[in-house]
Amino acid sequence: MMGKNYKLSADQIKPLAEGRGACFATDMITVEGEPVRFMCRERPHNDIDSGWRFMSGHESDEYMENAEKHGIYDVNTIANYDPSIIPFLDAEIGLAFEKVPGSPDFVLVED
Repeated sequence: MMGKNYKLSADQIKPLAEGRGACFATDMITVEGEPVRFMCRERPHNDIDSGWRFMSGHESDEYMENAEKHGIYDVNTIANYDPSIIPFLDAEIGLAFEKVPGSPDFVLVED
């Protein structure tokens, strides 16, 4: 298996949202450099997990089923890829946010 070619190198990661634990993010964000367009906070699986899940919104079901297309990252790392997530990182478990097409702002997903 070849290593992933991340959009940001380790020396480009700045302290923007440290101490928030781990999160799930797809390669569309970390490798392809797409912005976060959908994020939700699930109940954490362990003490390290923040519960945050970050996606570009373009991932198909098939894409999501491929474990090589996503990974576990420090929340701070994903905040460096897309700082627009930072104001929402204290949101309650169970909430989800998305960017409507053409808008730079997240809105609460009402389900």
